[in-house]
Amino acid sequence: MEFRPCIDIHNGKVKQIVGGTLKDEGNKAAENFVSQMDAAYYAEFYKKNGIRGGHIILLNAADSEYYEATKEQALMALRAYPGGLQIGGGITAENAQEYLDAGASHVIVTSYVFKDGKINYENLHKLYEKVGKKQLVLDVSCRKKDGMYYIVTDRWQKYTDVVLSHETLDMLSEYCDEFLIHAVDVEGKAQGIEMELATLLGDWNKITMTYAGGVHSFEDMEKLRCAGHNKIHVTIGSALDLFGGTMAFQDVLEYIREE
Repeated sequence: MEFRPCIDIHNGKVKQIVGGTLKDEGNKAAENFVSQMDAAYYAEFYKKNGIRGGHIILLNAADSEYYEATKEQALMALRAYPGGLQIGGGITAENAQEYLDAGASHVIVTSYVFKDGKINYENLHKLYEKVGKKQLVLDVSCRKKDGMYYIVTDRWQKYTDVVLSHETLDMLSEYCDEFLIHAVDVEGKAQGIEMELATLLGDWNKITMTYAGGVHSFEDMEKLRCAGHNKIHVTIGSALDLFGGTMAFQDVLEYIREE
C-alpha cells in the first residue's frame, strides 16, 4: 500500500467536495474544504515529501466559465512537480499530449472512454495509440445500483451500463497502467470505506490500483490494507489535515512506512 495524494480543483480553487453532489449546472458542489493556497503549493508540498503518483482532477466541464481557471491551476501543479503527478478531467486523445508535455506522468480518463453509457472502444484505442499503456490510467469510479457497482462518468453524474467486475477489469487492464477508483457514494463524506468494493478490487489485484472514498481513520486504512492484501494504494481527501480533517499527514506517512 502507498499513499497517493490528491489535488481536486473546482471553479479555479483547490477543494474537497462531496462526490455525489457535483453538478455541472451552475458549477455547484457541496464543499468540505476550500483552500486559500493554489494547486502549485500542494504539488510542491508532495514533491518535498517524496510522494509520487498522486492525481490532479479538474472538476469543471470544458464548457464551464471556470474551466480555464481550473485548467491553469492544474498546469501550475504539473509544472511544480514534473513527473510526479497524474491528471484527469476532460482528457481526450486530442489533448492528452498537452498534459504529458506539461509534466504529467499519466493521464486519467473516464468520460472519453465510457461514453453514452457504454465503453467506446474507438476512443479507447485512440488513447492507447496516442499515449501508450504506460501513461494511461483509467478511472473506473463507480456507484452502487441494484446490488452492483456501475462505472459513472461526467464528473460522476451519469451511470453507464458497465458493471465493475473482474471480467471488466481484466479487459480494461490490457490498455492501461493503473486504475483509479472513486467510491462515489462515500467520496468526501469521511464516514468509512466501501468494504464490498474494496474486497472486489482486492480479490482481483492484477495491476496498480488507487482507492479513494470515505477514508477517515487509521482503522479505515487497516480495513483497506487487509481487503487489498496490502497492494491497493489509498487516497485521503477530506479527512486529511491538509484539507481541514483530523488525520495528520505525517501520521499517514508513518503508517504507510511501517506497513
